[in-house]
Amino acid sequence: MSFVGDLIGDVFGGITGASQQADAASQAASTQAAASAAGIAEQRRQFDKLVEIMAPYVTAGTGALGAQQALVGLGGPKAQQAAISGIEQSPIFQALSRQGEEALLQRASATGGLRGGNIQAALAQFRPQMLQQMIEQQYSQLGGLSSLGQASAAGQAAQGMQSASNIANLLANQGQAIAGGQMARGGVARQTFGDILGAAKVFAAF
Repeated sequence: MSFVGDLIGDVFGGITGASQQADAASQAASTQAAASAAGIAEQRRQFDKLVEIMAPYVTAGTGALGAQQALVGLGGPKAQQAAISGIEQSPIFQALSRQGEEALLQRASATGGLRGGNIQAALAQFRPQMLQQMIEQQYSQLGGLSSLGQASAAGQAAQGMQSASNIANLLANQGQAIAGGQMARGGVARQTFGDILGAAKVFAAF
């Protein structure tokens, strides 16, 4: 369209209100698109914050699961031996074993059976039984941590899916707003052109 044609279109658009309608449609579309963009940014910010908050629990659960696997031998013989040795050499195991053995010796001394075969058998069995009990206890405690990590990861994944769905909806709204604004401007342009033709016919009649 020529400069003169553009000028005529602007004049007629101003007279008929078409230009104002086009500007309003563009502003409305821009506002809606900006609101969608802000919503997308907030969704991402909230999800990133959730990941940050849940990270220690997920990390603890992952480590606990690895320790459980080592205890039951899923990490290989060396890893299992290292896990069991770690329990056996821990301060708490050493302290409990020493206290238990002293209690057995005191009881045997009080009953006069300190040199008997029963006390020797009891002492020989005490540490292995204590170790087995502590392995089971350790596995159970690790299970609590791994379950917590699993729940945290599952909640994080569910929130991620929800955020993705929300963002997809906001993107669709944003696209519809932009497309609606463009279509509105196109409709206004056609209307203005029709007004020009109508006016031209009126002038031609004179």
